[in-house]
Amino acid sequence: MRITVVHAHPSTTSFSRAVLDTVLDSLSGHEVDVCDLYADNFHPVLTEPEHREYLGNDPIQDPLVARYAEYVRRAEAIVFVYPTWWSGLPAMVKGWFDRVLVQGVAFSFDDKHRIQPELRHLRRIAGVTTYGSSRLVTFLGVDGGRRTLHRTLRVAAGFRTRTTWLGLHRMDTATDAQRQQHLERVRKEFASW
Repeated sequence: MRITVVHAHPSTTSFSRAVLDTVLDSLSGHEVDVCDLYADNFHPVLTEPEHREYLGNDPIQDPLVARYAEYVRRAEAIVFVYPTWWSGLPAMVKGWFDRVLVQGVAFSFDDKHRIQPELRHLRRIAGVTTYGSSRLVTFLGVDGGRRTLHRTLRVAAGFRTRTTWLGLHRMDTATDAQRQQHLERVRKEFASW
């Protein structure tokens, strides 16, 4: 399977990096393209020219964004690895959505200017994250990242697309054993793909 993995964390020694390494190791039998947003120096802000062309013929004007878009076009699955901050996606991941999942990649318009989904080739969407809060606080806080991936992105992919969600709650006080247990869950999940 061809898989795109999107990772966002500023620290190369973070637990998020350990999660990414576990995901990549577990997917070693697949063709994997990695969008390591911080390592690649991805700029998450939609530029004025990109905004002007957002609904035009040339919404992608940055070579890195073009490379990421090509990864998405070829992917059969997308995996997101990131920490949940303020109940949602980090700005880097949100910026990836804004700049990469544009017309011609994630959607198009029909002759009546209705949006048509363009990610029907995706068979799976997965999110792997950490939360500083408990499950209850996460539930009460809406869990914006999960909603974005499993609802909004799934609209562009189709409701037959399988979704996976793996989260470690109370990350800031998690023991080494709890972190290892989470990594083992991640390993088992992606080794079964």
